[in-house]
Amino acid sequence: MTTSQPQGLTRYDRRMIAIMNNRAGRQLYATRGRRRAIVAVHVALTAGMVAVVAGGPRLIGGRWQMLAAVAVLLPLWCVAMGMINGATRGLLELRDHALDERQLAERDRVFRRAHRVVTAALLAALIGMEIGGWSEAPWLEVPLRDALMVVLAMHWLMPAWAAGLMVQDEPADDLDADELEAGALAS
Repeated sequence: MTTSQPQGLTRYDRRMIAIMNNRAGRQLYATRGRRRAIVAVHVALTAGMVAVVAGGPRLIGGRWQMLAAVAVLLPLWCVAMGMINGATRGLLELRDHALDERQLAERDRVFRRAHRVVTAALLAALIGMEIGGWSEAPWLEVPLRDALMVVLAMHWLMPAWAAGLMVQDEPADDLDADELEAGALAS
């Protein structure tokens, strides 16, 4: 986000801009490889959550085990989502009037790419389900409820994943010498 903020921001907008542009965790997502790893971890955590909720007691034993699995996965999922939001500087979380023209154009580009990816994934899933129906193989049958949970999760989170993968590295002169050294030591 640029140093000058748009006019007419509410207290909520200013607070969200401050949270999304907090430099404290910047080294965690400073490089493309780290951002890709964060997105991969978030995708895996999302898949785990969907599997636990969709499969529920049928897969892991009972309701209490399901709730325990959600209680373990959810905080990790939230941290990973926060890291994606920090890497994108709140591109998808900030309201339109809190973003400048460049950020609005970037948000539109992210949504277009995410829409294409989700459309391709839905087409592939539909083709796969049709092939499974033709072959009459029981292991290819997917309950509709489970499939809809996967589709909902992908539709909801694909823009964040796309933004996390598309964000550009910060210019080197924007980093402090201490941050560069700390990043080099951590790598």
